[in-house]
Formats: sequence, C-alpha cells, structure tokens
Amino acid sequence: MAPLTLAVDTTTKTASGGKMHIAQLETRSKPFASLSTRGEEEKPFDFLRTVFEGVIAGGTAGVVVETALYPIDTIKTRLQAARGGGQIAWKGLYSGLAGNIAGVLPASALFVGVYEPAKQKLLKAFPENLSAFAHLTAGAIGGLAASFVRVPTEVVKTRMQTGQFSSAPNAVRLIVSKEGFKGLYAGYGSFLLRDLPFDAIQFCIYEQLRIGYKVAARRDLNDAENAVIGAFAGALTGAVTTPLDVIKTRLMIQGSANQYKGVVDCVQTVIREEGPAALLKGIGPRVMWIGIGGSIFFGVLESTKRMLAERRPSSSPPHLNPKQD
Repeated sequence: MAPLTLAVDTTTKTASGGKMHIAQLETRSKPFASLSTRGEEEKPFDFLRTVFEGVIAGGTAGVVVETALYPIDTIKTRLQAARGGGQIAWKGLYSGLAGNIAGVLPASALFVGVYEPAKQKLLKAFPENLSAFAHLTAGAIGGLAASFVRVPTEVVKTRMQTGQFSSAPNAVRLIVSKEGFKGLYAGYGSFLLRDLPFDAIQFCIYEQLRIGYKVAARRDLNDAENAVIGAFAGALTGAVTTPLDVIKTRLMIQGSANQYKGVVDCVQTVIREEGPAALLKGIGPRVMWIGIGGSIFFGVLESTKRMLAERRPSSSPPHLNPKQD
C-alpha cells in the first residue's frame, strides 16, 4: 500500500538562522507512517490491563455491530451463494443471529485483546517512520488469533443464512456428524486469505488516518470523528476484498458436496461458469455493511476504551500521565 502522506514539520528556524526548535507542528511533506507515537511509548506498558481493556472494548463493539447490521450481511451472503441468475430469499434475515453473537463476542474480544498489546509492542520495536507496518502486522496477528473462533462461527452463520439449518446447535451437530470436526473449519484457508489482509489493511488505514487527523486538528478526536474514519477504512477495505469474500462464501457453504477442490479451483470454476463479474457479487451490501459496521465498531471501540481508561487507578498525577490511543 502506498504511504498516505500528511504535511508535518516538527522544526522551525529561529530568526537568526540558528538552532531548530522541535515544538511546533507546521506543514511540510512527511509520511503518515512517520508521525510520532511517543505519547504511547512514554507510558508504562501494562500488558494485562491492555489485554483486559481490549477484550472488553472489542467484545462490546463486535456485538453491537453484529446485532445492528446482521440483515445486510445475510443479504450479502445470499447474493454470493446464488449461482447464475438464481433468486434470493428475503425472509429470515436474522436467521442465525443468536448463534453468531455467541461466536462474535469471543472472536471480537480475542482480536482486540491481541491487537492492542501487539500494536503497542510493535510501535516500540519498529522505527518511528514504520508505524504503518506496526499497525499492519498487529492487525494480521489479531486476525490470526481470532480466526480459531471466527471460522466455525462463520461456517454456521453462512449455512443458516442460506437456509441449510434452522438453529445454530442443530447446525453444529449435523456438520460435525456429516463432515467431522474439520467441517466447522471449511474454507479456513480462504477465510485467512480474506481476513488477514482485511484486518491488517483496515486497521492500518484507520490508525494512520486517525493519527494524521489528530495532528492536523491538534486535539483528541471525538466519537463521531472516530466513526467517520472507521466508516471510510471499512468501506474501502471491504470493496477491495470482495472477490476473496465471494470465494470464502462458496467454499464454506459447499458442505460435503465438495464442488470445489480449493481456492484456485473455486476461482476458476466461478469465472468459467458465471464470468468474472461473479467475483464481485454482493459488493454493494458488503461495502454498505462494512462501512456502517466500521463506523459503529470503531466509534464504540474508542468510546469503550476511553471509559475504561478513565476508570484506571492513577499511579501518577494526571499531567504526568500522557494519553494513550
């Protein structure tokens, strides 16, 4: 991804042409990835508290988003699952919600609980001009950790959304009995192919835009601003990764029929039988769902993180305790 840029100059010459002062933030070309993260570096790193707050904030944000936007996700899944010119059903748009929330809660909690400490550790390990790579790497690590919960949840959800099962417990029981435990991880490779880049890119775009906005505004952002940035990051990433999402959906719903031999065969078959445009099925609902979802997720996430931070026991005077993202 080409580096996004923001004009920043941390030095200003004196009238006599002497020393450079590192106090003012004026405009000059410098990459987003080089913006300072020292406020985070100066604060003592409390691993357990960071994990705990990430788990609470991530779980809360994930459940709110899933509940609010589940019907859009169902429509998207049915569009992608329809072969050729098949019609989709408009009933039961909340089918599988309860079972999905049971998986989304721990998956979102695990993702953010891993992402936050990984991000802070990587920001300290990477040079300051490579903070974007720290965010990319932390997003991929968080996505990998959450995938062990996300994939079975996604398999059950997509099959319920396409009318294969009527309840989550029934879906789990029948999938395991017919396909074995590995049936719950159908399409795992395609899921990682879609979600690891998605998580890495979305969180990188979000974090870098947020850093740049804070520097330009010279203040902390409010919930509405975090939500707008989250919506943009989600919609853009969602559009780019739609073909990967289509392949993931087809592999997850095939069950024991084994229509496709793998990711490559699935891509070739879809293009051969339905044309290249089939790889963009559901892009409208997906962009809408992830854009709105990104707005809600990041708005709730930052709001929850802030409330949890305000409840921390203070070990130093407020003016000595720099604010941490």
